[in-house]
Amino acid sequence: MVSASLPAAVRGIVFDLDGTLVDSYGAIADSLNHARRAYGLSDLGEDHVRRVVGRGLESLIAEHVGADRVEPGVALFRERYAAVFARQTSALPEVPATLAAIHALGIRMAVASNKPARFSRAILETLELAAWFDTVEGPDTVGSTKPEPEMVRRCLDVMGVARASAMYVGDMVLDVETADRAGVAVVLVTGGSSESSALAGTGRIVLSRFADLLPLVSREDACRPADPGV
Repeated sequence: MVSASLPAAVRGIVFDLDGTLVDSYGAIADSLNHARRAYGLSDLGEDHVRRVVGRGLESLIAEHVGADRVEPGVALFRERYAAVFARQTSALPEVPATLAAIHALGIRMAVASNKPARFSRAILETLELAAWFDTVEGPDTVGSTKPEPEMVRRCLDVMGVARASAMYVGDMVLDVETADRAGVAVVLVTGGSSESSALAGTGRIVLSRFADLLPLVSREDACRPADPGV
């Protein structure tokens, strides 16, 4: 297991999106049920959907619409999602103010999500959060989904931050595996897809409030030049 300790000087943070920065479970459940209805399947509740997302849309469709319906199911999901995501997604509590405070410290930030990057960017722009991030990566930009580490590595490259000076922030046990594969420290926040007990069982730092991230990264002067090499 990678150490639960954090870098002495955090210069870059890569964030997951759903369940970490935003609540978009209503839009995801709506879109998944739209795809399910096309095949005569009953609706799933939002609480159930919250617990089964995170490994990419193709996986979600295969498990809950049908392994032989992935391509049309994904198309149905995205058709509906494009129509509803803006009004059914909101920033999680304390996120906007905390991101602004982290930015003021000179810490670089990026987003790595298993959601297609075009949707992630649109969500961040709609919520007026996009300006804080150097890049937004997804499976469509790197060719793989988390827990494969390519998204996090791309974020570090764009930010100009070395792994030893970075951390990854997510809401799922999956995010621990992602961070470990990328070779970066990880911090987990509750309220997303994984139960608090499951997060605690990873042995990593778990925060019950997003704002508690700020004291973890503000332990040095605000001047944080980019790392000379990644």
